[in-house]
Amino acid sequence: MESTIRVLLADDYSLVRAGIRTLLDRIKGVEVVGEAADGREALQMIRDLRPDVAMLDITMPGLSGFEVLEESIRLFPDLRVIILTMHDAAEYALRALSAGAVGYLPKSAAANELEQALDTVVRGEIYVSAAVANKTVLQQAREAEKRRLLKSLTPRQREILTLIAEGHTTREIARKLNISSKTVESHRAQVMVRLNIYELAGLVRYALRMGLVNVE
Repeated sequence: MESTIRVLLADDYSLVRAGIRTLLDRIKGVEVVGEAADGREALQMIRDLRPDVAMLDITMPGLSGFEVLEESIRLFPDLRVIILTMHDAAEYALRALSAGAVGYLPKSAAANELEQALDTVVRGEIYVSAAVANKTVLQQAREAEKRRLLKSLTPRQREILTLIAEGHTTREIARKLNISSKTVESHRAQVMVRLNIYELAGLVRYALRMGLVNVE
């Protein structure tokens, strides 16, 4: 990790938080910016501190980890959420990932998985511990993440993505939407950052998978 990753840790057990924080403090480039003991406190700290990554327990007083996850992702689509919990059932993982989490790690996982999970989600990928992962969970999680990213685009960004996938040039899109070519290029750059796709062929493949373009 080249830059400092700001992490918020939320768990209602102080001893658990202390143990996880000790592990996080040993990881180079990671800074724990806050600790929350319940769901409401976690959500407020996410609003106030704007961490890069939030590590949430599922079972917390006030608001559950799922509730914090859904609201924080709605407010801050770029937030990377890792669910860190005692539940190791695939159903919990799928629910969390479908709601917008990008990582799922049971507390029974090996200590080195914590760094692996952080490194993976910061790169824009999904991390599911081997203890709960299977092909179906991972496939559905990736599809859920693609849909979540699509929802995060503005109507104009989505429109331009569709036109790109249909094969229109920048100049053609500008004429069609009555905007400047520079504005089209700006929107395209924003779409690439949002989707973490930095080449046109990748944008086209993504639009096709999401059903934005009729291939018939």
